[in-house]
Amino acid sequence: MTARSPRARISAVLADVDGTLVTRDKILTARARAAVVALADAGIAFAITSGRPPRGMGMLIEPLALRTPIAGFNGGLFVRPDMSVIEAHTLPADTARRAIELIGRRGLDVWVYAGNDWRIRDANAPHVAREQWTVKFAPTIVADLAASLDGVAKIVGVSDDHDLVARVEQEARAALGERAAAARSQPYYLDVTHPRANKGTVVATLARLLAIPVSEIATIGDMPNDVTMFRTGGLSIAMGNADRAVQAQANLVTASYGEEGFAQAMERFILAPARAIAGARR
Repeated sequence: MTARSPRARISAVLADVDGTLVTRDKILTARARAAVVALADAGIAFAITSGRPPRGMGMLIEPLALRTPIAGFNGGLFVRPDMSVIEAHTLPADTARRAIELIGRRGLDVWVYAGNDWRIRDANAPHVAREQWTVKFAPTIVADLAASLDGVAKIVGVSDDHDLVARVEQEARAALGERAAAARSQPYYLDVTHPRANKGTVVATLARLLAIPVSEIATIGDMPNDVTMFRTGGLSIAMGNADRAVQAQANLVTASYGEEGFAQAMERFILAPARAIAGARR
């Protein structure tokens, strides 16, 4: 691990899920669970955010004893742990249609998330089986993704050509402008969401809902779509498996998700300083 700045006061931690909180095999380790329990014992709130739908993070609620708002679709939908909606930011139908056309024209497979539906054209397309195993629910197969675009929270472009995904990310940003946010949530996923549905907004919304300053929220993630939360919150931590460009945007760098990087970061950068401060006050 590489430290890059002194620790600020921390009242809450906001963590990305895939590539950060869970392993490559989407496993929440015992050490990661123990770190979250220790945060609660230290009086530090813990929250999660992801490009996943909230429903696709449901399996983490009980093991982590989550009580904080959960931000799915990169902030497109905020729910309580019982899945009741706090607030939603969905794409206008014309913007959703434009994104589907642009991504499809460049040769990426396209997925559409609306409400509790995950809509795709081809059940055998790349990453569909893996995504279904990850989020624990099946997609709906449709012939025309643009036939119904009410309440679309996220559109995903999928390709194993990582350079192509990166290029389409830039093209989508230029074409959609302020009408949508476009960022990679994995090297093979390009997420298009409402412009307010980004992880910087997640930090600001979490601060408002928890009644704490944004500067007291520590953030940890691994992908380009995590950079906005690094910039909005206080202390920021990049995973060791993150691209160097992402690491350069964070205050601190921990180990990779294959080396218990999340737990190491909590133990060293959050819990140890908190315990030292508590000891000094006695």
